[in-house]
Amino acid sequence: MLTYMRNIGIMAHIDAGKTTTTERILYYTGKSHRIGEVDDGEAIMDWMEQEQERGITIQSAATTTYWKRQRGDKPYQINIIDTPGHVDFTAEVERSLRVLDGAVTIFDAVRGVEPQTETVWRQAGHYHVPCIGYVNKMDRIGADYFQVLEDITAKLDVPLAVIQIPIGRENGFEGVIDLIDMREIRWDASTEGESLIYSPIAPEQEALAAEWREKLIDALSQVSDAVTERYLAGQDPEPDLVRGELRKAVLKRDLLPILAGASRRNMGVQPLIDAVVDYLPAPDEAEPALGHHVKKEDDVRILCDPKGIPLGLVFKIQNDREAGSLCYVRMYSGSVKPGAVLYNVGKKKRERANRILRMHSNKSEPLDELAAGDIGVVIGMKLAQTGDTLGSEGWPVLLEKMQFPEPVISISIEPKTMSEQEKLKEILAILSREDPTFTIKENEETGQLIISGMGELHLDVLVTRILKEYKVGAKVGNPQVTYRESVSKLAEKAGTFSRVIAGKENAAALMVKVEPLNRGTGNRYTCAVKTRDIPEAIYGAIERGVNGAFASGIVLGYPCIDVGVTVTDIRYSELTGTEFAFEACASMSVDEACREAAPILLEPIMAVDLISPKEFVGDVISLVTQRGGQVLSMESKNQLDEVKAAAPMAKMFGFMTSLRSVSQGRATFTMEFSHFEKKPEKGNN
Repeated sequence: MLTYMRNIGIMAHIDAGKTTTTERILYYTGKSHRIGEVDDGEAIMDWMEQEQERGITIQSAATTTYWKRQRGDKPYQINIIDTPGHVDFTAEVERSLRVLDGAVTIFDAVRGVEPQTETVWRQAGHYHVPCIGYVNKMDRIGADYFQVLEDITAKLDVPLAVIQIPIGRENGFEGVIDLIDMREIRWDASTEGESLIYSPIAPEQEALAAEWREKLIDALSQVSDAVTERYLAGQDPEPDLVRGELRKAVLKRDLLPILAGASRRNMGVQPLIDAVVDYLPAPDEAEPALGHHVKKEDDVRILCDPKGIPLGLVFKIQNDREAGSLCYVRMYSGSVKPGAVLYNVGKKKRERANRILRMHSNKSEPLDELAAGDIGVVIGMKLAQTGDTLGSEGWPVLLEKMQFPEPVISISIEPKTMSEQEKLKEILAILSREDPTFTIKENEETGQLIISGMGELHLDVLVTRILKEYKVGAKVGNPQVTYRESVSKLAEKAGTFSRVIAGKENAAALMVKVEPLNRGTGNRYTCAVKTRDIPEAIYGAIERGVNGAFASGIVLGYPCIDVGVTVTDIRYSELTGTEFAFEACASMSVDEACREAAPILLEPIMAVDLISPKEFVGDVISLVTQRGGQVLSMESKNQLDEVKAAAPMAKMFGFMTSLRSVSQGRATFTMEFSHFEKKPEKGNN
């Protein structure tokens, strides 16, 4: 039953405790028989060798577990995706959020809302994912629950429903006060936190508990008429009413419930699992997915119905040496059984689902059926890529494609011996299928392979996988910035193409107009000529030619961005007009028009977030400005200062080493792509 299913993700800034919390969830739900620790390299969800060595999550891991609440329900099936926190792996978070129905956002009790937390919150908002909040690390020195609440309200701009407050803080953190049932909860350390101890609220805590209970009811009364009526009648709403109304508010993203705990010390996790069940949606309660009917050319809402026509989204590809491609699929409608033939709507190809598996991190078990609302792995797909829709030819509906950020950093890679060249190319193709933000391009002049990614760590991880996991000997060049090209004025060009191939003349003539678009708009192609005399295939060829010109650049060969191309005239003859001729003509015309439209070079600007102890903040700011960065804002948090800046990617290589040197290793930073900006001319820096 869909009512007893939850698809959730756990998201937060790096090192906020996502994997640690997931490990406890698996232990308390009985999925694992020991608690894996990230620090020991034994976390079940961090199964990749590099994840264990580096102590970070790189790939989102999927698992399924079951939870039976104390209030006597049937067990709930919880599909969990543990996502990375490092900004270089934003794509992993993005593709996970696309298929989740709800998410747990983890906040660090010492650091509050950190930069990547804001990023994932925005991503969750984009996909309308309801969330609950969990303030972790309440036992750490400097933990301040109420300061974190203020930080969340200020930075995430969301009304809070605080349903727990801590008892004690830092080393004195003992447990929490449940503001719905109005009781204290503690965890028995002798049972690894498995046994919960409930007790009435202590007299010295009653005033604080009453104050926060009042705030909870007040927040709920803003969004619930039922709670308002009880409140105005002077009656205290009973716990089931509070939970029911809070659930409705969370599903609409009107309120963010907040819980507290210290996962590393096994405190706070079971009430968090209860909150997942109580407040996050079942697959049929989540907003219906939106699809686009390819033939009718209109949008359709896809209801989560296991008896409907099969429709699923491939949200992740993972290569397995024995099984081949593992396609992680979220089913939105209908069901799939092993051996079924599925239609790849985007690629217009049929493929067979040989086997269907339920994943537990890197282990699996076979499934007889994957039905709407569920998440599983399909084996046997050779063509499927991340973002592809799997369905049926009779109902060709395309689910919304996922948008991924552009890679901003590149390195050259070449095999140590010629015999390994083909093997290296094969492995790079596998890795680019797995990761949409990883791209490969061959430099036509030098023959070098250029690989691009989201940051130094991203490329470092990929190169380490090539060398260690796939055991290919390769030499790697120094990192290079991936620039872009654009135009700065309007230009028009009449283009012609004529060539005799195999005794047949291929001819085409077009008029194109190119113009600059606002930064961040992306490229736009428009055909202003529509007539029945010209076959549809010719229009397709022109569009392919224009897109080819965008990809090949203008002067320096970097991809074009923010360029508008309009085809204003087409000269077509039935005798000589071919698709080949029009594709070539469009590509050449756009290229020539762009060269006349004052081409410019754009460089990637990074959003840099630095956290530094107060005594080093002056040196840290000076370091950023020396590298051409601009400080945008500064904020104090306990003993730390947070500095937000923007800096050109080209000058940020090796920044971590310099930062450690000026701060005695105590300052940290995160960096993510912000936007492209015109590169200053030499001498104007």
